[in-house]
Amino acid sequence: MARVELTLVAVENLERMILTHSLPRDTRLRLRKSLRVLKEFPLIGRQLSGEWQDMRFVLGPWRWLLVVYHYDQSEERVFVVTIQDARSHAAATSAR
Repeated sequence: MARVELTLVAVENLERMILTHSLPRDTRLRLRKSLRVLKEFPLIGRQLSGEWQDMRFVLGPWRWLLVVYHYDQSEERVFVVTIQDARSHAAATSAR
């Protein structure tokens, strides 16, 4: 089973979005629940391309909340690299 860790950047992204998007108080708990699947299925997320080619993503707890992560198979660790608003033109999944 993989270990899931949030990078400092991902935590900062989440904290900023809690404020700027007026997210509910239980946002952190909701995110933790959404990330549980990565413990057992770390490759479940869709592979990204371009500058994000070594990364994957999942959505949750809302369909617009983009969780970009890297899976280190040798260490069985999932690193959440960034958390973004998928609706943004600058999101990792947007065509540039």
